[in-house]
Amino acid sequence: MFRVLCARLTPATSSRALHSSVPLCAAAKKTTSAAGGVMGLGKGKKKLGKLGAMEKRELPVETDPHKLVTLVCGANIHTSGDDVKLGPDSEYPPWLWELRTRGAPALAELDPASKQYWLRVRAAGMRRNNKLRSLRKF
Repeated sequence: MFRVLCARLTPATSSRALHSSVPLCAAAKKTTSAAGGVMGLGKGKKKLGKLGAMEKRELPVETDPHKLVTLVCGANIHTSGDDVKLGPDSEYPPWLWELRTRGAPALAELDPASKQYWLRVRAAGMRRNNKLRSLRKF
């Protein structure tokens, strides 16, 4: 929102009278709303998307233990057909069983000569410094 201010310069209003017929225009940007807050910081109405309010859908969850053990539930991307059947463990590559399913390895498990080790050390130091800085009184 801009408010445009126009005034004519006359010898009575300005010591540097250029021409009395030349208007002086200046634009002043409005930075506060009528409530006194800064505009654009969540004070207005929320706009909805093109579809309006979205409803949360509850997806069905498979609870049959036999199906959970023999099928990959939810892996079928087609609207028709059955879920993919699991094969015996011998049909899958050996590296599949060595994949990490938990969180990142502990720092003690990493090799100090690796880049991943030093990135983790740096991140831990930055977290420590940020925590100490937030505890300062000034």
